[in-house]
Amino acid sequence: MKAIRSRVIRFALLSALAGLLLPALFAGPATAHPLGNFTVNHYNGLVVTPGGIGNLAVVDLAELPTLQADPGVDAGYAGRRCAALAAAQRLVVAGTAVPWRVTEAGFAYAPGMGGLRTSRLTCRLTAAVVASGPVEFTDAFEQDRIGWREISAAGDGVRLSGSSVPSASVSDQLRTYPEDLLSDPLDQRTATFTVSAGGPATGGSGTLPGGLRAGGPVGEAFAALDRTFTGLIGADALTLPLGLLAVGLAVVLGAGHALIPGHGKTVMAAYLAGRRGRPRDAVVVGATVTATHTAGVLVVGLALTAFTTLAGETVLSWLGVASGALIAVIGVRLLLNARRPVPRHGHGHGHSGKRAGLVGLGVAGGLVPSPSALIVLLGAIALGRTWFGVALVTAYGAGMAATLTVTGLLLVKLVDRLERRAAAGRRLAARVSGLAPLGTAAMVVLLGAGLAVRSAAAL
Repeated sequence: MKAIRSRVIRFALLSALAGLLLPALFAGPATAHPLGNFTVNHYNGLVVTPGGIGNLAVVDLAELPTLQADPGVDAGYAGRRCAALAAAQRLVVAGTAVPWRVTEAGFAYAPGMGGLRTSRLTCRLTAAVVASGPVEFTDAFEQDRIGWREISAAGDGVRLSGSSVPSASVSDQLRTYPEDLLSDPLDQRTATFTVSAGGPATGGSGTLPGGLRAGGPVGEAFAALDRTFTGLIGADALTLPLGLLAVGLAVVLGAGHALIPGHGKTVMAAYLAGRRGRPRDAVVVGATVTATHTAGVLVVGLALTAFTTLAGETVLSWLGVASGALIAVIGVRLLLNARRPVPRHGHGHGHSGKRAGLVGLGVAGGLVPSPSALIVLLGAIALGRTWFGVALVTAYGAGMAATLTVTGLLLVKLVDRLERRAAAGRRLAARVSGLAPLGTAAMVVLLGAGLAVRSAAAL
């Protein structure tokens, strides 16, 4: 026992050391998009002058939207996209709609995660109008995509009053997103203000400081480890040691990813407790999670590359709805079984139903792909390393399964101990044991319904 404990401690120390050193050794210039790999972020910088209104419109695309847009990028791409943007924006001055005219269009790539790229569309628009009185601006360009939406409005030689938006960008025109707003991104789609004569000539520039604040050391270390993992995909020379390191990191990150809320641990706990689970049941759930997650990443990854208009966040939301619905169905079945008297015979049918429930639980736990695993797979495909990407996704799923399996084994032991206490005549344990099937079934139904509703709300 001491030898095993010593090995466990040694492994934990080596893992912690690797988590601290590997990012420093292998981290490259590419960084994760701070708002997520699915986001399409918008900024409109309105500047009102005595002779008209200008708008610096910027669209910042994260890795997956950039990958989907890539097949259509050519010499005229920026002009076409800026024309579509101008047509989707509405400017009303003193009750009269004024059209935008594109005066400049630009498009550029930047390094992203996993060998992928992010992109930035820049459009300069002008409206030939002598602005006076109330002004209303609405941005309806790609309004169905998730992300940051920011508007600023400033006067250059005129005075703005009653403005609903600030006079300068808090994100430095989508270059530096304030960390304190990342959990609740700006969603400014309209702006209203009143224009009057006078006011200083400012040149239409100015930004507010959006200084990033460093997160906690644990969060920073884990984020750095994740960046290291995705960065290995884009390594110039993929050697055997580097490949093995990436596989090992995939297992570690998959295991850590399964520890965060939303991966079925509570549902699995309720299921195993209500059905008097055995150790092999926990193994079945873990194996099913691995298979489902790997298949889900492959299918979603191929779909996103094949259909450029498919929004990745929408796909994940629908999968979340399906996962929650499946969990709720399993819970209803548990609830019905808990209300029936247990027959003395018919074990084969009972075991068959139990296996179906375990497999369904594993499918629900692995149905929603991890965004990091998607980035790794798509980056590997883009670099011609498809099989390496598949191997990493499989290792990632294996890490998730390991966490869920260990959690399940611990739960099985806990339930066994409760059963022994109930058999020994402990009243409280006996009462808890008797209520467990009904109570845990109700919990599974509520958790599944909650997941489905939360995912549907994001659609």
